[in-house]
Amino acid sequence: MIRLAVTPKIALADEPLRIQVSGLPPSQLVTLQASLTDEKGVLFCSKAFYWSDKAGEVDLERAAATGGDYAGVQPMGLFQCLKPEKLFHRLMKRDVMQSPFRVRLDVFNSYHMLSSPHDQPAASQTVERWYMAPGVQRVQIRGSRVRGALFLPPGEGPFPGLIDMFGGMGGLIEFRASLLASHGFAALALAYFAYEDLPSCLDEVDLEYFEEAANILLGHPKVGGAGVGVVAICKGAEIALAMATFLPQITATVCINGTSAIHGTVLHYRDLHISPIPYKPECMRLTPLGLLSLSSVFGDTQAEANQGSVIPVEKAQGQILFVVGESDQNYNSKAYAEEVMERMRRHGRKNCTLLSYPGAGHLIEPPGSPFCPSSRSSFFVLPLMWGGEAQPHAAAQEHSWREIQKFLWHHLCPTGSSNL
Repeated sequence: MIRLAVTPKIALADEPLRIQVSGLPPSQLVTLQASLTDEKGVLFCSKAFYWSDKAGEVDLERAAATGGDYAGVQPMGLFQCLKPEKLFHRLMKRDVMQSPFRVRLDVFNSYHMLSSPHDQPAASQTVERWYMAPGVQRVQIRGSRVRGALFLPPGEGPFPGLIDMFGGMGGLIEFRASLLASHGFAALALAYFAYEDLPSCLDEVDLEYFEEAANILLGHPKVGGAGVGVVAICKGAEIALAMATFLPQITATVCINGTSAIHGTVLHYRDLHISPIPYKPECMRLTPLGLLSLSSVFGDTQAEANQGSVIPVEKAQGQILFVVGESDQNYNSKAYAEEVMERMRRHGRKNCTLLSYPGAGHLIEPPGSPFCPSSRSSFFVLPLMWGGEAQPHAAAQEHSWREIQKFLWHHLCPTGSSNL
């Protein structure tokens, strides 16, 4: 009898699984398939072809796929290569509390490319991928202006506190904050436009809004330490770099594929006013498939006329970690990070670190997240190109997730706290 074993069957979405098939004849060709339906009813699928070994087994930790959505030894390849049936749809968990993603894994005898309702797998299992660990608490945040959701680990704390932000799609996105809380951080998923009573578009950045969010965290009885961290991507990473520069409450900042200057939207903080480098929409580029690549719409941060828009990051007192994908098609994020590193070197500052990943694209997310080279955005008519290649992008997600957590723990843990 053919058996499919998957362990653990219930796990956090960023945890690796072990997938094993046994009971096969030696040298048997099989197809392994993964599928899930997201909260919008969109089906995602992936498949790969394997030969069984002399014992009639396929163990994804050591067996190499011969083809399909990936090739070679990739223990989590079925999850990393999930593709939407509806083109340009991005897999993103919205309800992190009430339900997991349920992923069905099937084994088919021989080569199985196209599925039909009449096809019966030789063995199947369903696993649950959760975005919140048991005991994590979600608290809706509505300060005088601040809108977000605070995720608290189980226990009394104190816990290191951080703000988690995304980019130009707006709204409240919680899946990364809930995972970080599952690993011991008090994580505030922060909305800053296109949510509830916040502005529908990001016309300006008022840094006092983000300062209020930091103070809410610092004032929480379960948050310890003298400062808080920030984890952000895209436009959020641009804002995070400004927070690190101007807000004394910020002691550790992770910028994932961001910029080195203020682009497109003016930034205010008390008496400070930074005019942006204007976008150049006429420089958008279309791929042969009709996708938009936005990396050319950003003005030159090296131009003399734009120096007033460059963030004076040398003023930052906390530690900064840049995480960049070298194949990012949305921002020229590697060049921006290198500009910041050089600026810090010129000022004798040593509080910046750069992690640069060849082959990784823009959407560097927690491990297990499917590679998404392009997807639609509510702010653009055409789908956006994010870039990257599946295998190196997956490796970047796995490595950077570990490094981000190590960085945050090291720089946010209150000295002498037995809980951290």
